[in-house]
Amino acid sequence: MSLRIIGCGNFDRGDDAAGLLVARRLHALGLETEGVEIVQQSGESFSLLDSWIGCDHVILVDATAPSGKPGRIQIWNAHAGRLPEDAFPCSTHAFGVREAVELARAMNRLPQTLLIYGIEGKQFSLGAPLSPEVDRAVRSVAQKLMMRVSTSFVQTPQRLSRNIFR
Repeated sequence: MSLRIIGCGNFDRGDDAAGLLVARRLHALGLETEGVEIVQQSGESFSLLDSWIGCDHVILVDATAPSGKPGRIQIWNAHAGRLPEDAFPCSTHAFGVREAVELARAMNRLPQTLLIYGIEGKQFSLGAPLSPEVDRAVRSVAQKLMMRVSTSFVQTPQRLSRNIFR
C-alpha cells in the first residue's frame, strides 16, 4: 500500500468523530483506489502503530483539544518535530495520537512520511452532536485531501509524488 489515510475518533463523543467523518467522506467520494487505502481507528496508540506498519506514506486525521477556535485546521509533519501536548492531550483511550507518534519516533517506526491533520473540536461529551464548525472543517479537510491526493497521486499510483506531503 502506497498511501494510507487514517481517520481517528469516537462517534459517541461529539466533535471527537471528526477524523472518522473525514475518512467516511473520502471513501464515499471514491478516493480509495489502487495504492490508496482509507481506514478508521479509535486513535488508541498501539492500534495506530499497527495501522501504519508496512505503509511508507500516512495521513492521519483527528480532532484536537479545544482552544477557542472550533473548526480550526492544523497540519503537522511528524518528522519535523514533536507534536504539541496541548493539541492532543490524554484522551479517553489514555494513550492517543501524540503518544503513538512519539513512541514510533523512539522506536524508529515512523512511516517515511506522516502528516497529521488536526481539527479543533468544541464539544466532546458523551452523546454530544457534531458542532457546526467541526462539520464545516470535516468537509474542508476531506475536499483538500481529495484534491491533494488526486492531483499528486491517483494519476500515477506506482509513484507517490513528493508534492502530496508539502
